[in-house]
Amino acid sequence: MTVELLRNAVRPYAWGSRTTIPELLGRPAPAPHPEAELWVGAHPGDPSHVVDADGIEHNLLDLVDGDPEGQLGPRCAARWGGRLPFLLKILAVEEPLSLQAHPSAEQAAEGWAREEKAGIPRDAAHRNYPDSTAKPELVCALTEFHALAGFRDPHRTVRLLRAIDTPGLTKYTDLLAAQPDADGLRTLFTTWITLPQPTLDRLLPEVLDACVRHVKEQGEFDTECRTVLELGETHPHDAGVLAALLLNRLTLREGEALYLPAGNLHLYLHGTAVEILANSDNILRCGLTMKHVDVPELLRVVDFACGDMPVLTGGSPDGDGRVAVYHTDATEFELSRLEWSSHERAGVRLDGTGPEILLCTAGELLLCSEDGTKVELRRGQSVWLPAADPAVELRPVGAAPARVFRATAGTCT
Repeated sequence: MTVELLRNAVRPYAWGSRTTIPELLGRPAPAPHPEAELWVGAHPGDPSHVVDADGIEHNLLDLVDGDPEGQLGPRCAARWGGRLPFLLKILAVEEPLSLQAHPSAEQAAEGWAREEKAGIPRDAAHRNYPDSTAKPELVCALTEFHALAGFRDPHRTVRLLRAIDTPGLTKYTDLLAAQPDADGLRTLFTTWITLPQPTLDRLLPEVLDACVRHVKEQGEFDTECRTVLELGETHPHDAGVLAALLLNRLTLREGEALYLPAGNLHLYLHGTAVEILANSDNILRCGLTMKHVDVPELLRVVDFACGDMPVLTGGSPDGDGRVAVYHTDATEFELSRLEWSSHERAGVRLDGTGPEILLCTAGELLLCSEDGTKVELRRGQSVWLPAADPAVELRPVGAAPARVFRATAGTCT
């Protein structure tokens, strides 16, 4: 058995928290600078390191490259060209991220080939497709987690716009009211994100003032208006603030998850979550960022399907209430949550046929292999389980509740 603990990279983006990730990892908090993401996997930009019994570290990306069939299994290695297809993260969101969408596999392959042919360096700031793969993702709340995702039903959006009506906004409200469907949303969205800056600078203050009035009046769309005001305070000249008016405003409770397929326009606002995503860097940004925004390419990728976003709670296979699987159509990954209440001791057997990562977010567990090997896993720690390893059993240690997230390749692999 080669299952060993991982040492993972922390990404210090400005929107991160100074306390969440340090506290999870048992380090002093607050940290000197914001820490936004903990990366667990074999992403070329910041791969995890496997720590062996002697304390020697081995780059997980190098291990996978050196023995793809042993680490990933023959089917996964063949399907994904010897790459680990997923990346697991902890997100510590203190301030809103950029408004963005991700391409489908076909769009990514075409866009990557186009930019390669044009000779755009892969690390160029204006490059849209640094790789040729899709980037679906799923986010599962560890705390109350706030997000914007997917286009709201346009009839309800018209009601929102009527509730904050201003002279400058009326014609845009009428535009959507005349065609309250996906095509109408595309037209209004395109109009807003291509407004000349002088026009935008006149309209945005009107909208923000109207949102202030709506909040004071405790109107129906209080939460949506507060979100727009928060975004407008930090991005007072950005068309993304207007675009945010068109999206579903979601609050996930602990254990609830949101799946974001190709084309879904979304924005994480605040909270702590586990995220699993395809091992890709392809992002098309809409706004609320200083980074590159390519409007024509964004419009090629965004999906204007509208309605409520499904919130996933996880299904329990075989009726085992300790295991919740978040099923999606993503072939790159599958995420499961395993939980034990206080004083519970029963184990859960993991019969994996591909690569797995286990990340403990509460309590302490013991991994027991069929060959007798035992590895302790505490809060903040993670382990790599190569495909060639035998099955393991997970069981809690101590009286405290325990929780671990299991990342595997998708069931369609």
